[in-house]
Amino acid sequence: MNAIGTSLTATAASLLLVVVAMVISWRQQLGLERSIAWAATRATLQLAVVGLGLGLVLADGAPLAWSWVWVAAMVLVGGITVARRVPTVPGLLGLTCGALGAAAAASLLVVFGFDIFPLEPRTVVPTAGMILGNAIGATVLVARRSLRELDQHRDHIEARLSLGKSGAEAVRPHIREALRTAVTPQIEQTKIVGLIALPGTMTGLLLAGVPPREAVAVQLAVMFLILGSVAITTVIVGPGVGRRMITADQRLVVPIEAPTLPG
Repeated sequence: MNAIGTSLTATAASLLLVVVAMVISWRQQLGLERSIAWAATRATLQLAVVGLGLGLVLADGAPLAWSWVWVAAMVLVGGITVARRVPTVPGLLGLTCGALGAAAAASLLVVFGFDIFPLEPRTVVPTAGMILGNAIGATVLVARRSLRELDQHRDHIEARLSLGKSGAEAVRPHIREALRTAVTPQIEQTKIVGLIALPGTMTGLLLAGVPPREAVAVQLAVMFLILGSVAITTVIVGPGVGRRMITADQRLVVPIEAPTLPG
């Protein structure tokens, strides 16, 4: 009971920072007060629902199959999220679900194939969540950046096509740049881990009383899996977006209002 009370108190106290953010937005005339309030409310509702669902999936005696169904649902929701962020790319939902599914399958195969974690409901869902959560951001970025690169370099691409290059060859240099942009943040995050930030997995293990050496080993495994999953999803989605912008008769067709990167 004491632990629950402490947790609720900490949650209520953390809301003060949300209020501070809203006040800053109001004073600076940013117009983000509603967005901040909605984000906090939505996160609360989503986590409450997820908490109830996980209570069933992770309950003692719950079938392992439920955990795999949960992972499949996360892949689908991730695909829908990316497709909604970049709605001008046809067929992006299927492409993204395939990429996220491949990344999750490869990562979980390593995790459980090499006994990094025991194959149990309490490990399947959280591990998949960490992998997919990081991969989705990179997937959105590579899709948006690919469109931007193709839109900005129409002349170069059309010149290559006019010289007889295939669509894949014509867009490859620009898709390559999009891939670099999408993967670089995760590379930089991997470089600074432990020096500036203590990641969530390691922090949780340390708070649970796990020896630092073991916590470090687990965190390294997680970071490597995340970096690999980001590389897998981006290398599938980036070229996939490029292919969808080339017609069957080898013409470049990019949406007039291609999504732009924030900032």
